[in-house]
Amino acid sequence: MKLLVAITWVVATAIATAPEAYQPNNNVTYLGFLRNGVDIFLGIPYAQDTAGANRFKPPQPFAFPADAVVNATQPGPACPQQLGQWNAPLTLLNVTKEGISEDCLNLNIVRPVGAREPGSRLPVMVWIHGGSFWVGSNMEPTHEPDALVLNSVDAGTPIIHVAINYRLGFFGFAQSDALRQEHSENAGLRDQRAAIEWVRDNIHHFGGDGEKITIHGQSSGGLAVGLQLLAYGGAQALPYQRGICQSQALEPGITGNFTRDAMKLVIEKTKCNPGNTSLDSPEVIACLRTKDVDTLHAASAATYTGDIAHNIGDVWLPSVDGDFLPDAPSKLISDGRFGNATYMFGWTQGDVNFFTDVTIKTSNDTLKFLQTYLPNVDPTDSDRNTQEYLSLYPVEDFTPPSSTNLTAEFYRTARAFRDILMVCEPILLAKAMKQKEQTVYMYNFNQTLLDPVIEAVYNISDMGVVHTSEFAYIFGNLSHYNVSGYPYNPTEADHTLAERASRSWASFAYSGSPSAGAPGKDKPSTLSGWLPAFWKFGESDIDHVKPRRPGHTYVYTIGGPSEGLWPLDGSESIEAVRNQGLEEKCGFFNDPEFIRRAGF
Repeated sequence: MKLLVAITWVVATAIATAPEAYQPNNNVTYLGFLRNGVDIFLGIPYAQDTAGANRFKPPQPFAFPADAVVNATQPGPACPQQLGQWNAPLTLLNVTKEGISEDCLNLNIVRPVGAREPGSRLPVMVWIHGGSFWVGSNMEPTHEPDALVLNSVDAGTPIIHVAINYRLGFFGFAQSDALRQEHSENAGLRDQRAAIEWVRDNIHHFGGDGEKITIHGQSSGGLAVGLQLLAYGGAQALPYQRGICQSQALEPGITGNFTRDAMKLVIEKTKCNPGNTSLDSPEVIACLRTKDVDTLHAASAATYTGDIAHNIGDVWLPSVDGDFLPDAPSKLISDGRFGNATYMFGWTQGDVNFFTDVTIKTSNDTLKFLQTYLPNVDPTDSDRNTQEYLSLYPVEDFTPPSSTNLTAEFYRTARAFRDILMVCEPILLAKAMKQKEQTVYMYNFNQTLLDPVIEAVYNISDMGVVHTSEFAYIFGNLSHYNVSGYPYNPTEADHTLAERASRSWASFAYSGSPSAGAPGKDKPSTLSGWLPAFWKFGESDIDHVKPRRPGHTYVYTIGGPSEGLWPLDGSESIEAVRNQGLEEKCGFFNDPEFIRRAGF
């Protein structure tokens, strides 16, 4: 039996309106429930149904009628997406046909039991899920936030957590000139913005502080958090104060043709191109708005192969639309046209190992894989090509463990792939933020529960600290991986890290520092000694940290045998970090010409 908790509040008549726009006659009561010692409210709409005439369009305001009593004890629908379990065992989501709808713009709120009064004013974390902008929802078990919220309370830094749904794939990222004319490209990013603004304007009714919002996301969710910083070229004030980009902040291909090519295929399959009509025609969009969701999803599913030839499956990407993204992300960054916020960027040690071809054995295999991933990097007139950057990754540096069936060339390929996608792009953005005197923290996550799971399911050992490895720790959900007969043998170090990491994420949302912990505590139970990436001497008494050199970048290694704050290179660093040579490699990948050819 669920224990119901109620909250009565005044609903706004529009998304993103100022507090004085609330109408006192529209009292609405939300009924939630108690779970694991926290209050839960599920499936709260933040915008209207996106079907029919609203398909592709920016999210439209939603308001309940006056005096409504809303049952917030059941999940809202997920947005249209691939059905079934995706990319197991790295996610546990199992979406059914009955559980999806275009009426999917909803959010979940999890709060401490004590935060029942509007005057509580707790900091808020807003989660933007990943899934290649193709799958996922706010109900995925591995990012259930109950333990994160409970740990925040125990640490004296209580937060409220919100998880959102947004349009995915073809429905969220369709591209055409006709859509651009009506400001309907990047619908998924616009959904996210509307949800954040809803939280800003309404979360105080749940005990939260709309002026203390941290958005966080992983994979394409991390990319979304990065692009939200760039929204409108910084011309509009951000509706949040802090951001956390986990395993992505930018992505190659955004200025490429992946999505337009996919759009052409959808139009052909739906027969919305009579007489070979251009995909940029308003008539094509009008036709697509008449099709049922199953027809459209089947057509768009044909564009998603998961093949490296299609950008590792990241087919439906954000676009430069002249509005939400007024220019290429790299141009907005170089021009300093982005919002003002405190950010955290990070990756996992073996972040893209799971997405790298495990059959790679030779240098030719490596070359082919990376050339296919970045097809425009190797024109004949380029002197910053694949062969050149691979020279920075001698295969001799990648001795595989004796217990694995993976090769040195595999690990070499995966490392170059990781640095291009997960490491150097965040560093590019972080250094641009530094130029505007914004505070940035960086991390490398180096502990996982997933290695034995991958070995059991795929018969591949020593895959390493792969994509999503941090979920178990930052959400404090180790037990969520004790399912489906997967190997589950967490150590004391895993349990301890789950407590410290989740408390650091909450601490960042609470105070802007992942190591600050609760005010007045001598030894916060967080990841201690985590300073900004470009900290100044005199800001800490950490023994091993010496005065930084100009341009020096500090990254906190989380978990594993070398935990701590280390510079990327130089004598003050440790061998395991220094030998990765990230300052040199990112200097190559963040060169303007390489960026132009990479397409972002």
